[in-house]
Amino acid sequence: MSEPRRSVRAAVRRWWPVAVAVPLGAAAGAGYAAVAPTAYTANSYVVVVAQNPGEGATAVNFAQAYGRLAGQPQVLVAAAAKTGRTVSALSDSVRGTTSPDAPMIEITGTGPRAADAVRAADAVATSLIAFANTSSQDTGVKLVPLAGAASPDGPSSPSAALDTAVGGAAGVLVGALAMAARRRPAGSGGTDAAVSVPGQPVERQPAGAVR
Repeated sequence: MSEPRRSVRAAVRRWWPVAVAVPLGAAAGAGYAAVAPTAYTANSYVVVVAQNPGEGATAVNFAQAYGRLAGQPQVLVAAAAKTGRTVSALSDSVRGTTSPDAPMIEITGTGPRAADAVRAADAVATSLIAFANTSSQDTGVKLVPLAGAASPDGPSSPSAALDTAVGGAAGVLVGALAMAARRRPAGSGGTDAAVSVPGQPVERQPAGAVR
């Protein structure tokens, strides 16, 4: 057998788990993208304004705090009534995101339709503003709307390209683990130990044998 063919056969014997697992993983990812429910995402923006000039850091700190409250029941109760969802369902489909250096809160809403995502984001933003401003005299800050949610152009998930890529990457991992499992650990079994007896020829004895 020629050297190139021998090299090819050796590579095939070594890498076939990866060669099989990658296309299978990619196919699984593509299949998931084909059957997964469609979801849309919309974003609404709220700004925290300090009532006293020069307290920008205070506004940023309160933005961080109110961003974490965006998904809490005390804020979601009023928003749930506007969207027709339960508080639990709305909690799973809305989140607040903040910036470490800007007094802005991004409210992200998701839903099976674009209108549902817009309605969820705007309802939670409105509810958060109302909740926070009841304490504005004590906190020294006020929440004001910056921009309402815009209707998304298309669904945010599933993504056929992303899900296929993730499936392929999972195939690489599974194939690599299969290759590692097939490799024989160094020094495990199959090696003969040399036993030397004075005045006698060296005798090869299987490792682990008891004389």
